[in-house]
Amino acid sequence: MRSLAGQVFLLQLAVVMLLVATALVALVVQAGRDVMADARHRTLAVAQAFANSPGIVAAVNSANPTAVLQPHVEAAGKAAGVDAVVVYGLNGITLAHSDPHQIGRRVIGPYSAAANGKPFTSTFKGSLGLSVVSAVPVRGPDGSVVAIVAVPVTVERVQHRVNRQLPVLLGGAATALVLAAGGSALVGRRLRRQTHGLGPTEMTRMYEHHDAVLHAVREGVLIVGGDGRLLLANDEARRLLDLPADAELRHLAELGLDEGLAELLASDRPATDEVYLAADRLLAVSKRLTAPHGPAGSVVTLRDTTELRTLSGQAEAAGERLRSLYDAGLRIGTSLDVKRTAEELAEVAVPRFADAVTVDLLDPVLRGEDTSGAPAAISELRRSAVAGLDAGHPLHPVRELIRLVPAQPASTAMAEGRPVLVGDLSVSGIWRSEQSEGARRTLDHDIRSMLVVPLRAGGAVLGVVIFWRAKGSPSFEDEDISFAEELATRAAACIDNARRYTREHAMAVALQHSLLPRALPEQSALEVAYRYLPAQAGVGGDWFDVIPLSGTRVALVVGDVVGHGLHAAATMGRLRTAVHNFASLDMPVEELLGRLDELVAQIDAEEVTAGEHGQGVITGATCQYAVYDPTSGRLAIASAGHPGPALVRPDGSVDFPQLPVSPPLGLGAGLPVETAGLTVPEGSRLVLYTDGLIEDRSRDLDAGLDALREALTGPDRTPEATCAAVMEAIPSDRPRDDIALLVARTRRLGPDQVAEWEVPRDPAAVAPVRTACARRLAEWGLEEAGFTAELILSELITNAIRYGAEPIAVRLLRTEPTGSADAGTLIFEVADGSSTSPRLRRAKVTDEGGRGLFLVARFAERWGTRYTAAGKVIWAEQFLHHDAAPEAEELGELLLDQWDDTAL
Repeated sequence: MRSLAGQVFLLQLAVVMLLVATALVALVVQAGRDVMADARHRTLAVAQAFANSPGIVAAVNSANPTAVLQPHVEAAGKAAGVDAVVVYGLNGITLAHSDPHQIGRRVIGPYSAAANGKPFTSTFKGSLGLSVVSAVPVRGPDGSVVAIVAVPVTVERVQHRVNRQLPVLLGGAATALVLAAGGSALVGRRLRRQTHGLGPTEMTRMYEHHDAVLHAVREGVLIVGGDGRLLLANDEARRLLDLPADAELRHLAELGLDEGLAELLASDRPATDEVYLAADRLLAVSKRLTAPHGPAGSVVTLRDTTELRTLSGQAEAAGERLRSLYDAGLRIGTSLDVKRTAEELAEVAVPRFADAVTVDLLDPVLRGEDTSGAPAAISELRRSAVAGLDAGHPLHPVRELIRLVPAQPASTAMAEGRPVLVGDLSVSGIWRSEQSEGARRTLDHDIRSMLVVPLRAGGAVLGVVIFWRAKGSPSFEDEDISFAEELATRAAACIDNARRYTREHAMAVALQHSLLPRALPEQSALEVAYRYLPAQAGVGGDWFDVIPLSGTRVALVVGDVVGHGLHAAATMGRLRTAVHNFASLDMPVEELLGRLDELVAQIDAEEVTAGEHGQGVITGATCQYAVYDPTSGRLAIASAGHPGPALVRPDGSVDFPQLPVSPPLGLGAGLPVETAGLTVPEGSRLVLYTDGLIEDRSRDLDAGLDALREALTGPDRTPEATCAAVMEAIPSDRPRDDIALLVARTRRLGPDQVAEWEVPRDPAAVAPVRTACARRLAEWGLEEAGFTAELILSELITNAIRYGAEPIAVRLLRTEPTGSADAGTLIFEVADGSSTSPRLRRAKVTDEGGRGLFLVARFAERWGTRYTAAGKVIWAEQFLHHDAAPEAEELGELLLDQWDDTAL
């Protein structure tokens, strides 16, 4: 409604509504007047007709005029459509009435004129309400008035007739209004199309701006009609085309334009930035047809491109270099490998910017080390990438060490930190003199120009990139330096990132290797082999361990710290150390994982406290811990969020035992860890692994387990062959997650390697057990170790009898490790029902006892205490060497050294 067309429409609509409303009121008033006049005429006519009807006088003068007149009165009232026909005498008494109830009543009203013989019509309020009444006298034969006939019509009836006409009047008015509004809308729509919806102010401003823009714009504007005549030309068009003052409305052929330009302007062909010559100017001409959106014709714009044409080549070259820099940002630095990044730099510049590119880097950069030396002291570079040259090129090949000469462009560029441009190698005296033979071969290979740019990042020099152009390409110019510097800057940042990654990766790998087991410990219970495959993402937190325990038992550990990098490797080292420490205390499987869960929770709490704003790195870790006892073949195993093991039985079948799995480490919230116990047949292979072996984004867990089952199924193989078969089944040699694999084949101690005795709680029982022990050692051929063994066993049994509780049992084990020059190990175990652990101490001079454990610790390789559900076990290990045990004399001297002769 702000547009001109909308305002005109509102004005037309208001005028039409006013006219229709006025006409409607006039019609209603006129209809009311017509109906009232009709009522007067009708009542007068009916009254005259009834008063002058034959027999009316006789009826009035009859003995009973009411009986005679009443039927005629009722019939006449109905036929005439009036409210009543009344006949009354001169005395005002009603003789006949359309309403029989009114007969005999005196009529009150202005009837004096009718009684005097003069008809009249009047409006008054009677018994029927406000009415129009006409009264006519009834004359006798002698002309005297004998009665009066009155005919009333109520105003209500008259108004009802008017109301019946109102719908017709209103309908007509509405129809007229709709037609008028529709016509106004059509007029407004056409006007809106003609004015494009603009308001009066906008139209005025538009025409003002039209004139201002048309004459002030720096582009020429022409409007040409469909007949080829020039309809409009602005000032710039007149200047560019040198048009005469009366050019408008003249035909284009009469304006003296260039033939090609005149042909384009007169045709119906559109054009975009087509260049035409006009006098000494080059004009870019664009033409658009005005049809079908306007009258036939065209609008033409003219731009003077004489000066822009000179700059177009430079702009195109600049745009190409910007695109090259954009592509370089996408293509350089796609990997964190220094050599590959150098190759990407060389490849992205050929052939867009140079015919050949060489990249030379410092050896420390390639190794990921810092380059702390001064640029002037750099004397050697390693050729790291070459691109754009054939196999017979004269330049140094990749991986060759290049010794720099002080005056050489590469040395100058690195020492001064600026690009060095050699536009023509054939006339460069320094370059030819320093590399006479190489310069000659380079020129023979048609290489004519070079641009050397140092690679710098964070103030450190990484190397140089050399751009070469051959014969047939333009030589390098000063305009090329900025592009080469920008390209080198981006590449140097990527090379430096790759160098830093190489350094950090090497540090992380070194840390991880230092934390993982370097060699498996010697033990006789299991034959073990392992594999560790790092992930593609770098150093991870997977680890494994084989930990010998007391009583020939062996602990197998496999764990996984979530994530990669130094934090994961360091956390792995902490957990591995904690497992070793807990295992050295001979903790049960469930207790060890419980303590490890508490440790991880404590590490998380420390990380959160130390992290910025309380947001530290939360450790996610899983662990599986198993203890195998070769004396019974029992395997106690527990898992904290870790996938269960695989068991390959001696017949080659594979089973995945269903084990209870506790929450991952750090999430147990103090809940107890569930343990499973298995009896493993001798010769079975126990396979422990991390989730990277069976889980991958490209396959689900079931598919990974099926692949592992297939790799393990088969005839009996050594653990080493089993590891090789499993690793061959992995789809990729660079998995997404670390893989730790541990395969252990079980062994059992035979009955001839174990001796057991029940011992009553009586000091006298020590001697028989000592004797039985000596007898068993003799059976084993170990008489040389008998004296030391009897001493250790006697002290352990005596300690149990004196301080322990029943039942007391003694077990003697002999192991024969394979691949060792030793004769084996003797293990002494004394179990009792007490949970009190003995404590080693040095006895005082005045003490009569307290030296038993000291002797055990002196002659045993290791000793300790292991708690069981029924009490504890004190154990000691004695290594069997071929050079026998100490002599009895030496043992006696050792015992005597425990007392002070002076004190005695």
